[in-house]
Amino acid sequence: MHILVSNDDGYLAEGLVCLVEHLQKIARVTVVAPQADRSGASNSLTLDRPLLPEQAANGFIAINGTPTDCVHIAITAILRNDPPDIIVSGINRGPNLGDDILYSGTVAAATEGRFLGLPAIAVSLGSFEGKYFSTAAQVVVEIIEKLQQEPLNADTILNINVPDIEYSQLEAFQATRLGKRHKAEPAVEAVDPRNRKVYWLGPVGDEADAGPGTDFYALNNNRVSITPIKIDLTNYELLNSVEHWLKTLNNTDKHNKAINNSNSSDNKKGRDKAQ
Repeated sequence: MHILVSNDDGYLAEGLVCLVEHLQKIARVTVVAPQADRSGASNSLTLDRPLLPEQAANGFIAINGTPTDCVHIAITAILRNDPPDIIVSGINRGPNLGDDILYSGTVAAATEGRFLGLPAIAVSLGSFEGKYFSTAAQVVVEIIEKLQQEPLNADTILNINVPDIEYSQLEAFQATRLGKRHKAEPAVEAVDPRNRKVYWLGPVGDEADAGPGTDFYALNNNRVSITPIKIDLTNYELLNSVEHWLKTLNNTDKHNKAINNSNSSDNKKGRDKAQ
């Protein structure tokens, strides 16, 4: 088995190194990760400059780009003749729960793998202290071994959040849905050394929808949260409502076209008479 590993914390991140050490016990691993911390990069691609892959002293490949860049370059170029079987992104320092996944570079690296046709896993540690990356790494090993025995659909993306506790203290593995946060705190205003007004983005919002069944709830109760996510953002429940809502607009548009056509015809007749 060949596993491509990436992240958004950078190629030297403790969580990445720990993950690779564990995965190398069960598979061949290639690491392609950002040169620097690109947390919050989401699914952004670098389109205004070339990307430079460089092999670091630890054998990892570092790229001057985003997590999405790394996975894209890895699959379409670096590993074109030796494709991986699965993408694993992480281990992120800090959770990616609920609305977080829209901004997360960790999750974005996994979704880029899915865009390019491979199953993918994003894994995050449940706190920013980063005490027990080994717990999250062991969880990933077990999940991958399970996938080898009983594969899920080819378009599978699993967003995994692991409590930052010893492995023996984990209560269970739980399938969860995404919870929700309250809106983010206001931006923090400051003044830079040149006396210019600048802003720091405020902290993320507190838990809002965090009851039983959510990723928040599982993590708060020492359970591994495993959320299957998909790329299609279409709100299918609203399709019929929006279609009905557009009927008047469509009718109005046709009415305006009819008037414009009529006016155009009248103007032509007037020009003909003038001639």
